[in-house]
Amino acid sequence: MTETSSPAATEAEVEEGLTEATAEEAPPATDGELFRQSEIAADYVEGLLDILDYDGDIDELIQNGRPMVEVVGGRLQALVGQRGATLEALQELTRLAIFRQTGTPSRLLLDVGGYRATRRKELAAIAKNAAEKVKEYGEPVRLEPMSAFERKCVHDVINALAGVESESEGVEPSRRIVVRPTA
Repeated sequence: MTETSSPAATEAEVEEGLTEATAEEAPPATDGELFRQSEIAADYVEGLLDILDYDGDIDELIQNGRPMVEVVGGRLQALVGQRGATLEALQELTRLAIFRQTGTPSRLLLDVGGYRATRRKELAAIAKNAAEKVKEYGEPVRLEPMSAFERKCVHDVINALAGVESESEGVEPSRRIVVRPTA
């Protein structure tokens, strides 16, 4: 199965089950509902930090129509894990905690120690490098398997460049992006 990034449904939305059909059924969340989701998430993450005996400051935000929780502090790398795998799992657990209290799915984005911002920059460089290779050699470039967050970042960069396009292929956990010349 392959899909390309499109305005109708981003890859992350498809993975989360938030496609056009569900978007039509449920009206967009209000700022109040989004803030409540971020509060629930912050409480959940704070409880987790207490259990693990980790220190961290928790910021609750609403950004681009999504609730966000950022955890900052020292000694938090274990919450990110290898290539963000632990962070992705914590994000899903936090979304489940929100769902249990609200009855509605959440698009919460959880970040620990600025990992996502740093990873976005790395992914932008990977995407630009792949695009340069495609333009130079005219051959598709297959990137390493990535999470939905990582693939969305790469698709966004590729979509902003002329002469190349991107497409996801494969199934989780080996889902990857192929960058190719535009037809």
